[in-house]
Amino acid sequence: MIDARDLSFGYPRGGFTLRVPRLQVAGGERVAVIGPSGTGKTTLLNLLAGLAVPDSGALTVAEADLIGMTDAQRRAFRARRIGFIFQNFALVDYLNAFENILYPYRVGLGLRLDDAVRDRARTLAAACGITDRLANHPGALSGGEQQRVAICRALVTQPALILADEATGNLDPETKDAILDLLFDRAAEMNATILAVTHDHDLLPRFDRVIDFASLRQPAAPAGQPA
Repeated sequence: MIDARDLSFGYPRGGFTLRVPRLQVAGGERVAVIGPSGTGKTTLLNLLAGLAVPDSGALTVAEADLIGMTDAQRRAFRARRIGFIFQNFALVDYLNAFENILYPYRVGLGLRLDDAVRDRARTLAAACGITDRLANHPGALSGGEQQRVAICRALVTQPALILADEATGNLDPETKDAILDLLFDRAAEMNATILAVTHDHDLLPRFDRVIDFASLRQPAAPAGQPA
């Protein structure tokens, strides 16, 4: 599902360069990524989603060469094949929760919004316990409710790859377990791969494999740079 080799990426203003010699993740695997803040874990997820483009190296995701795509092609690929759970949720303020869940169908070329998709969105919302919040806009939702909306949005397209950046970080322990169950169950149904950045080491036994990002990347990033 993921094959990254000799990736190098630096932010335009300098001060931080991410280098990943090799990263491979098999289809259907559930992989957790741990490591200190500032080592580039979120940057790696952005590269894998095509939100950022490596300066050099090779990157294949779901058999697609992300580096060889145009911006429009990467955007369409991301909408079809990748579910991204952002650490800051990245909800659209002027849309209500239900519309935010369905947002990939607004922007994804080739994605068709129909009654089956709407039913799937409602089923996901019910599983996340936010059915009664679907008419609310993000500003009227708690942090945990916004996070659950973001998780539903990542799953609604039935993606091949789920990238999660602290997907359960704002949830209480009971809700956290329920959401993780939902995430893993849906991924299993779709034979989707999960790559999740987390600082919660209590969750690690639930994953097939744990990658310590500090040992994966090189060299170390300066303190205070992006997580």
